[in-house]
Amino acid sequence: MSEVGVSSAWHDAPWPRAFFTAVQFLTRIPVPGGETRDLSTFPEDIKRGLQFFPVIGAVVGLLTALALLIFDSVLPLPLAVIAALAVEARLTGAFHEDAVADFCDAFGGGWTREDVLRILKDSRIGSYGALGLVLAVGLRAGGLMALDNVWLAAAALVIAGAVGRLVILVVMGVVPPVPARDGLAKDVGQVADWVTFWRGAMWCSPVLLFALIHDFTGILLAAVAVAMFVIWYRTYLVRRIGGVTGDCLGFSAYAGMILTTLALARES
Repeated sequence: MSEVGVSSAWHDAPWPRAFFTAVQFLTRIPVPGGETRDLSTFPEDIKRGLQFFPVIGAVVGLLTALALLIFDSVLPLPLAVIAALAVEARLTGAFHEDAVADFCDAFGGGWTREDVLRILKDSRIGSYGALGLVLAVGLRAGGLMALDNVWLAAAALVIAGAVGRLVILVVMGVVPPVPARDGLAKDVGQVADWVTFWRGAMWCSPVLLFALIHDFTGILLAAVAVAMFVIWYRTYLVRRIGGVTGDCLGFSAYAGMILTTLALARES
């Protein structure tokens, strides 16, 4: 099919357009017709595209894993892990890392609801954001290094990539969007329910099945850790700001990736 044909198919067919919208939203990977798309359809497209978040996360994890395997052929594993995470940040435009920094700045430095929401809108990074981002990336990198095997680390990248985006769907399903707040949470929060979660799980079911076969105990521990995080996170967000925002969703995804990686890297 020609490039024109692919682009036309995206613009005319709701589900392909929704998938490519989700890819374009979560990553910097070029998509057919991405430069000429009609932004007026974005709210509906991203609502449909939510279910593709986990499988897109798995693909990002797979590409990062491939980079890790390449770097490992010429670098020690710790350096290869750091280089691979740098490639991932380039693939996603540091999308979730930016959310981690914003979240830590806002909830670390904001005393009132208004302070938190104001800081979330501020693009500058403060001391809380810088420290939180360093610790978050360090925990993830440390977990991958602790596996002490490049193939195990590669598998963890794929699994955690899918689980992290599944966490977004869970948080959307249990935490309402912040009232009178623009952004992803407001646009799709009302339609992100457990049906969306199960569809997301279905699309990445091969990865989840592989995870269960690969390390059943590790995945069970990851599920328990993520569940405990979501229970705490819901209570915390509702108490502090009355709901969830886009940056809060991005932070939850990175938290899910960290928890999954650490569970897989546990002491046997």
